[in-house]
Amino acid sequence: MDADKSDDISLKTKQLLQEMTPPQDPGMDGTVRRTSRRIKEKQNQEKKQTLTPKCLTFTSEKNDDEEEENIQKTKVKRDKKSLPKNDNEEEENIQKTKVKRDKKSLPGYRKDLSEYELERLENIRQNQAFLNSLKLPEISEALRPKPKPTQKGLKREKTETELLPVRKSLRLQNKGPQTNVTLEMTPYTDREPEEKAKIAPGPIPLDPINLDEDVSLPDDLINLWNEDALKQETETSDLKSYQQMLQRLSIDDSCVVKVVKDRVCSAAFHPSSSNLLMAAGDKSGHLGLWKPDAKWGDDGVIYFEPHSRPITSMAFTSHPCNLITISYDGSARSMDVEKAVFDEVYRSHFGLKSFDFLSADYSTLLLGEWNGDVAVVDRRTPETSYESLYTMAANPLRSVHIHPVQQHYFVVAESSFVNIYDLRHLKRRNNRAVGELSGHSRSVSSAFFSPVTGNRVLTTCMDNKIRHNMQTGRWLSKLSAVWDPKQQECFVIGSMDRPRRIQVYHESGHLLHTFQNMDHLTTVCPITAFHPSRNILLGGNSSGRLHVFTDCCIN
Repeated sequence: MDADKSDDISLKTKQLLQEMTPPQDPGMDGTVRRTSRRIKEKQNQEKKQTLTPKCLTFTSEKNDDEEEENIQKTKVKRDKKSLPKNDNEEEENIQKTKVKRDKKSLPGYRKDLSEYELERLENIRQNQAFLNSLKLPEISEALRPKPKPTQKGLKREKTETELLPVRKSLRLQNKGPQTNVTLEMTPYTDREPEEKAKIAPGPIPLDPINLDEDVSLPDDLINLWNEDALKQETETSDLKSYQQMLQRLSIDDSCVVKVVKDRVCSAAFHPSSSNLLMAAGDKSGHLGLWKPDAKWGDDGVIYFEPHSRPITSMAFTSHPCNLITISYDGSARSMDVEKAVFDEVYRSHFGLKSFDFLSADYSTLLLGEWNGDVAVVDRRTPETSYESLYTMAANPLRSVHIHPVQQHYFVVAESSFVNIYDLRHLKRRNNRAVGELSGHSRSVSSAFFSPVTGNRVLTTCMDNKIRHNMQTGRWLSKLSAVWDPKQQECFVIGSMDRPRRIQVYHESGHLLHTFQNMDHLTTVCPITAFHPSRNILLGGNSSGRLHVFTDCCIN
């Protein structure tokens, strides 16, 4: 009985073991392994595949130096056969010094730093080098708004603002709506701007507006006014030397001064070669004189009012020195500093646009009127009328200019035509030109003979010739190209391009030089002029300022 019971227990044990053992894969060879052993092996394989976290060990600088030294020694031993003994020692010393220098160059380096801290300092150094390569401080400095330059010359007049009565609510005043309110309507045609009163005919005293009434003209101005002009050289320099001269001209804060209050319409240099004196006329008929190093007036500026309309043209004479100005108010005046008066030379019912001197002694003038007439005026006569009057065309005359050698010829800009006339064969009406210059399709604003020989004519037109933008609009004076009296092949003209500039061209249309300055030349300068004997250029803008480019300090 006991033997049978033991056999039954062994059979049951075998059956339980077979049930616990998973079925064997037919592709597997060998005995069936238990589940716990397979799971352990799989876990071991997964542990081997997973990466163990990297642990940074903290070592001292001494150990790092010894390790670097061992590496360098190994490298030196390899090259022992090819290098002599002294060279080996020298190479080893160089490598040791280089390693220590690289570590000590890190920002925040100190002794007893770990490898992790050294790596961190290296990252900081690389990031700082990248930021420095971007040049962010320079860019931020360039984008920062620059302070406005101090205004020199005439100061702005403080105008008091009209205080209007305070509006009150009818509801808060316990009043009902006002229905019987009558509004006075003024027709639009009656609201015309008040015209400036015309200046009375005859001489005007030379009283500066920006000086006290009891203050006379400065003695320095009278002495400068009578200085003899330097005789102009007829020989011109070569083009390369002329370009080098233009490159030397510069402008600074002292070379920008407000000479008149309104838009500059004309400007001229005094012919003195030892002192610098400039004149400018604006659209309101005011005249400003500026001497850079003078102490009178407002920073060397004195201010007059000889006309009531825009001063369209001006020029200095010599022996004696006078300043001739003409205006849209129909008057031509001569500024005489010694007599302290503006003498009236000529008066017309129409506006005067341009003039030139017919004689070498500056006594006879040729004036172009807005109605198309040309008047010959003698300054020596006491009357203010013309000697002779000729009708050129029905269109307004925008410019007249005398030939520098054969002074009986003069060029006239009429609408879109440029004609040359002979003064000896003119009649009262129906005059024919001896020469016609064609090529323009729009309105011509000026025409000038070349200064020395007169064998060239420089014209300025609205058709944008020589690829120059001439569209100034309503609020700017018309761009006008003028010759350099010292270089008859070259001329200067303002520009509408940005950044603002003044450009000098050769007669062939080749651009020789561009005057630019982001700090001191920030506006369009339609009025430009060269000094007759010195290397100085001026430009006048619409706010009454003169910009002067010179090769020397003017103060």
